[in-house]
Amino acid sequence: MSVVPAQAAADAGRTVPGQALAAAELGPPARLWPSLAAVYRAQLSRARVARIPLLFVATFQSVGITVMMRGVVDSGGEARSVVAGSSVLVVAYVALNLLSQYFGQLRASGGLDHYATLPVPPAAVVLGAAAAYASFTVPGTLVTAVFGCVLFGLPLANLWVLLAVIPLAGAALSGLGAAFGLLAPRPELATLLGQLGMSAALLLGVLPADRMPGIIRLARDLLPSTYGVEAYARTFAAHPDWAAVLGDLGVCAGVGVVSLAAAARAYRRAAVR
Repeated sequence: MSVVPAQAAADAGRTVPGQALAAAELGPPARLWPSLAAVYRAQLSRARVARIPLLFVATFQSVGITVMMRGVVDSGGEARSVVAGSSVLVVAYVALNLLSQYFGQLRASGGLDHYATLPVPPAAVVLGAAAAYASFTVPGTLVTAVFGCVLFGLPLANLWVLLAVIPLAGAALSGLGAAFGLLAPRPELATLLGQLGMSAALLLGVLPADRMPGIIRLARDLLPSTYGVEAYARTFAAHPDWAAVLGDLGVCAGVGVVSLAAAARAYRRAAVR
């Protein structure tokens, strides 16, 4: 009997620690931006089914509030708040209401298990879903803004500012909406939290701040979407204070980073349960 085959078999049975580790290693994890793009495309195709009802409901609601407020306030500073608040309300409807419902149902149905098996970062899942839903708010926000400006006789020259307000205010509110859905123990509670958040955005963002009591103004300062409202409302002035506009947008961006990070953390906790 030859010893060589037996020795080879024995050597094959022995495992060097470094070799075991190398054999167990998988491919590198997916990077954030490619994963985000993939999740965004998938969510966009899924949400496209409900695009027309979504656009109609969100836009009709905001336009209706603008018409209703036309009988209450006159042109001037209050009209600026109404038009800006109604425009940002379209973003709040999707970011707070629909995203909280989506993630609440995803958690309750076990859909998070599907994403947990994919090699994508949690932040990509949250950001991709938020960006897909927010994409449908752009037409409704612009329609509401144009309609409100024409109704109240406000200038349309700085309408382009909404291209910065929509993603920044949307990021701040999307993080909150996703966290509501991921942290709520039941989907019904997630829906309730989203509705309450949208109601807060409606009352604190559309109504003129000058008519609010002091305690309500404090609550208004804590709602991130109101900074997007203020940023757009400032552009209606004859000589806008662009430093203040950038400051308000900076607050939205900062809150957006924090809220989306909190939503990604909530996603990790919900996915491992």
